[in-house]
Amino acid sequence: MPDTQELRINGKTVRVEADRDRTLLGVLRDDLGLTGSKYGCGEGRCGACTVMIDGAPARSCITKLGAVASREVTTIEGLERDGKLHPLQQAFLDAGAMQCAYCTSGMIVAGAALLRQNPSPSRQDIVEYMDGNICRCGTYHRIIAAIQSAARAVKEASR
Repeated sequence: MPDTQELRINGKTVRVEADRDRTLLGVLRDDLGLTGSKYGCGEGRCGACTVMIDGAPARSCITKLGAVASREVTTIEGLERDGKLHPLQQAFLDAGAMQCAYCTSGMIVAGAALLRQNPSPSRQDIVEYMDGNICRCGTYHRIIAAIQSAARAVKEASR
């Protein structure tokens, strides 16, 4: 039976009528119109649905709505600020780090979580952190390059 759930999504409090056992991905896409997070495997294995919960990457296809009450959820839509792309979003564009782009939002959100946690990751840090986010087009080298570029951009901007 649906209940009114109060959620914190992309810095805003929203209310939604939904069962606490529904997936976060379903609520984001179907109820809130936030379609950047994609349904991939439905089992939490591919990373297409990755969002941040309290700054850490999480698979929204297996996260129940009830588990995110009073927690901060950030989707790909919430990364831009004042109409300006997040440095990692821009780096993905600049590096051509996408082909079909189905995995891109999950890759960017996971990469942004990495940069929050480790602003100067090594190539190996990136590879290990991003393990489990699958790109069926195989643009991994460009994805790694984009994350490295964004790390440099963030570092230069903070000087």
